[in-house]
Amino acid sequence: MTDNDPGGMDILEIMEYLPHRYPMLLIDKVTEFVPEKSLRGLQNVTINEPFFPGHFPDYPVMPGVLVIEALAQLASILAWRTVGLKPGGGANIFFAGIDNARFRRMVRPGDQLILQAVLQRQV
Repeated sequence: MTDNDPGGMDILEIMEYLPHRYPMLLIDKVTEFVPEKSLRGLQNVTINEPFFPGHFPDYPVMPGVLVIEALAQLASILAWRTVGLKPGGGANIFFAGIDNARFRRMVRPGDQLILQAVLQRQV
């Protein structure tokens, strides 16, 4: 990224941390990294997303399960960066679960999905 944004990551850097590729790579940019604390990122949601033609075609809405998947991807980047490693050598990070998920509003084409992962504990 730039000198003014040392914690950010562009898509090429993100792909170094995630095995996901189109259509399952759901993070476009990391905008902020606070070491051992949090990571903030985004997905620019467009009408060209592959799920929109089948998920309420007359009123396209991003499926909630994909919003959670995007958050899980962001959280895995936080985990890798926290331990100072990148995937490889058989090491993987998997999403194990989520408690009390709540959606405050629908995600529609043209929206920018802003996500934040916060490290609560390190094992």
